[in-house]
Amino acid sequence: MSVATVGSPETTTLPVIDFVSPIPGFPEDRRFVLVRLDDAGVLYALTSVDTAGLRFLVVPPAQFFPDYEAEIDDETLGALGVTDQADLLVLLVVTAGESGAEDATANLMAPIVLDQRSRRAVQLILSHSGHPVRQRLLVPA
Repeated sequence: MSVATVGSPETTTLPVIDFVSPIPGFPEDRRFVLVRLDDAGVLYALTSVDTAGLRFLVVPPAQFFPDYEAEIDDETLGALGVTDQADLLVLLVVTAGESGAEDATANLMAPIVLDQRSRRAVQLILSHSGHPVRQRLLVPA
């Protein structure tokens, strides 16, 4: 397993995640590290190893969407080389809102699926799932 050797000090010793196909819109970036941004393990930055400043905020869905399930097809499992779905970590890409956290949304239609053993990942597009691209992350009080 390789580790990041470029980038900021926070990313230089983390295991590299290899995307089996690029994230849509970012064809040159396939190597990322996952940086925990809070002590609770709720917010992470999926940070490019090769492109300085490129990062995506991601969250595990359970805390915000306890009933969320991403149906992972056999083609995706094959591309990741997965034999046991228990090794998969699903992450949702978060878009910050104009007014801060209260306007943040999560993309439920295109989760990141990561095999924790091989560190291979893919952004899965669930086009027929009925899941929204922008679902409010926090419910206003």
